Amino acid sequence: MLFLGFVDDVMNVKWRHKVVLPALSCLPLLMIYSVTSGVTRVVVPIPLRFMFGNLVDLGLFYYVYMAALTIFCTHSINILAGVNGVEVGQTVVVAGFVIANDLLSIAKGEAVSRHFFSIQLMAPFLAVSSALLKWNWWPAKVFVGDTFCYFAGMTFAVVGILGHFSKTLLLFFIPQILNFLYSSPQLFGVVPCPRHRLPRLNPSSGKLTPSTFEIKKTNRSFRLVKLLANLRLIKVIMETDETFSVNNLTLLNWLLITFGPMREDHLAMLLMFTQTVCNSFGLFIRHRLSRLVF
Repeated sequence: MLFLGFVDDVMNVKWRHKVVLPALSCLPLLMIYSVTSGVTRVVVPIPLRFMFGNLVDLGLFYYVYMAALTIFCTHSINILAGVNGVEVGQTVVVAGFVIANDLLSIAKGEAVSRHFFSIQLMAPFLAVSSALLKWNWWPAKVFVGDTFCYFAGMTFAVVGILGHFSKTLLLFFIPQILNFLYSSPQLFGVVPCPRHRLPRLNPSSGKLTPSTFEIKKTNRSFRLVKLLANLRLIKVIMETDETFSVNNLTLLNWLLITFGPMREDHLAMLLMFTQTVCNSFGLFIRHRLSRLVF
């Protein structure tokens, strides 16, 4: 995935290729999982046990799930990016919470060897990512590009799958999941999707403003855009008799339309704060509500 990220930075690989390649690259990972554990049973949450029992064996579908998890982790950081410090900042927060989850699990005596394995990968990863964040912070002297995003996502996927806490890992990706759901109309071509959806810099104020796309009122998906505008999920930047100009559907743009234009470092700090709050909630679910959710 590190190599794919470098190739993407140099050649601008198309999305239909970028989605498939992580699935191929995860095959060695799934082979290791198969020969070292091969467990495909999942615990059923208490509210659903009257229907399915305590355990359900998903068989091949569990491997499909792990491949999908690998694809998601690899791309989720990459599509929530484009501002100095954002890519590395969210990675640092997630890595810190993975280690916190490992320490809490070890303290309770839960799968100690697996969580020690996770710490062995996450501790050095967190250390070097923290050092990288210093140089990637605004104004950045080092730019990470897709190379780091893909590498970081795959690192989390490896830890979650081989550490057997992939469901817990998803709790630490709540902002990335929300960003993916928010971006899905553009990612799947329902509404126009520009090549770059990054926030734009206003040279006069030095602050970032939401980037926009234009959609005609005669477009079949205009009703969806109108609905999102009525729900205050997007902001109409400009309206003419024939077109709407609205913000691109990314979490960064949503933060800008909600809290107003801000400097790059302030936007990065706001995203890291959001990541921290969401991950704290995820950690609470894992260690206080796990019997109901897991």
